[in-house]
Amino acid sequence: MRSNDPDLAPTCFADAAEGCITCGDQGVPVRVLSADETTALAVCADASGATEQIATELVGPVAPGDVLLVHAKVALAHLDAEEAAL
Repeated sequence: MRSNDPDLAPTCFADAAEGCITCGDQGVPVRVLSADETTALAVCADASGATEQIATELVGPVAPGDVLLVHAKVALAHLDAEEAAL
């Protein structure tokens, strides 16, 4: 249950350039560049070419070339070619 008490609300650290990953409800498609199954981490690139290390334990094994939907550096789903648009 959500509280209406403003003192209990999460703190938003919004950045004008990137937005807030807590408040923003957005997923970003990324392409896997390399993956490590033992750590469940992958290095991925977004459409601009920026790279990030992404946690993949929620989506299972990934391989270079796979496209994932990511939010807050966590992969949420595998995307097919039509969904990816990368």
